Amino acid sequence: MIRWRYKRLGLGLMCLLFLTTIAVARDVPSGTVSLSARSMAAGVGAQWGDGILTLHNGKTYRFAIQGLEVGGVGFADLHAQGTVYNLRRVSDLDGLYVAGDANVAVGSGPGTQTMRNEHGVVINLSSEQQGVKLTLGGQGVRITLKNG
Repeated sequence: MIRWRYKRLGLGLMCLLFLTTIAVARDVPSGTVSLSARSMAAGVGAQWGDGILTLHNGKTYRFAIQGLEVGGVGFADLHAQGTVYNLRRVSDLDGLYVAGDANVAVGSGPGTQTMRNEHGVVINLSSEQQGVKLTLGGQGVRITLKNG
């Protein structure tokens, strides 16, 4: 009886390891992004800016950022770099990215954020903010590729 339980436990752990490996393997690095944005808020706020997507083959694409945040107070300038995952087509970068977090920036300070859009594209950002800003709610950021 005990031996059967150990076999079931071992089988369960192997299945969990397999599923974890598949989940990690799904996030395939596609390229990098760098962006600059401004943010202002008094309860409900806005973000706007520009960025560049650089694929592993060296091609670059410009994009615009527009966002909405709820529960924010203050202003900030943001400069960020990051990695893009799961980008099958360049057009998949377009979309609404959602990230839920709470952060505070006073003066300048580092931050990290992970966002995902409806196409499964994930962006992990490392940022440097300047200004005074408190954000308690979730954020939504729309990324739109620029033509030319």
